[in-house]
Amino acid sequence: MYPQFDLTGRVAMITGASKGIGFGLAKAMAHAGAKVAVAARNGEELDQLVSEIRADGGDAVAFILDVRNVKEIDSVINGVKMHFGRLDILVNNAGLGDNHPAVDVTEEDWDNMMNVNLKGLFFCCQSAGKIMLAQGYGKIINMSSQASVVGIVDHAVYCTSKGGVNQLTRVLALEWSSRGVNVNAVGPTFTYTPGNSERLDDPAYLEGVLGRIPNRRLAEISDVAGAVIYLASPASDMVTGTTLMVDGGWTAQ
Repeated sequence: MYPQFDLTGRVAMITGASKGIGFGLAKAMAHAGAKVAVAARNGEELDQLVSEIRADGGDAVAFILDVRNVKEIDSVINGVKMHFGRLDILVNNAGLGDNHPAVDVTEEDWDNMMNVNLKGLFFCCQSAGKIMLAQGYGKIINMSSQASVVGIVDHAVYCTSKGGVNQLTRVLALEWSSRGVNVNAVGPTFTYTPGNSERLDDPAYLEGVLGRIPNRRLAEISDVAGAVIYLASPASDMVTGTTLMVDGGWTAQ
């Protein structure tokens, strides 16, 4: 029997899908055959994404979602199930990545990042998990980071939030995998997107980053999508509770 990476017939929801990695993940998963529900705060960008997916022959629908609002999470995820009849895959991509020296972090900085990167992610897992457990099948993929396992200067809050994502992923896998719901995470290195282009277009900053990556290149959205599609597909049915690094070897050092 050969591994199957096809997502045909599966329903996938991607949070933070209006731009960057989430935008690319949604298109890649639709290309792999999934029906996709894309969610974020920016409706115009979501509409553009849906139009592009449909133009390529895919099936997509948009939902406005702020993952800091737990009631909104339940409403949207239940709306996805009502629209498609089921929910098979959740990609928790919504996140913040601001950097602050530790001595300058405010309570607001801490709460803003934790509310999105960890609290919102958990309640998306919980809401989708209820549907998937009732189905007896589901794949949850949480967006972590290489910063979840190595320290990054001026990223105390971010690193803490992503470390929490890894630990949460392990616990949910222990609780749910015996009931058909696999939970994993993906940990990308620096990935070039419009949101971080200002830093990565600085030659000095870029050289500092590339000096830590044995592959000597930044990740591309397609690199991250490959890992996500693997974890969403039947090929990964025996994989749960793990964080798959897409870091060009950064964390191997």
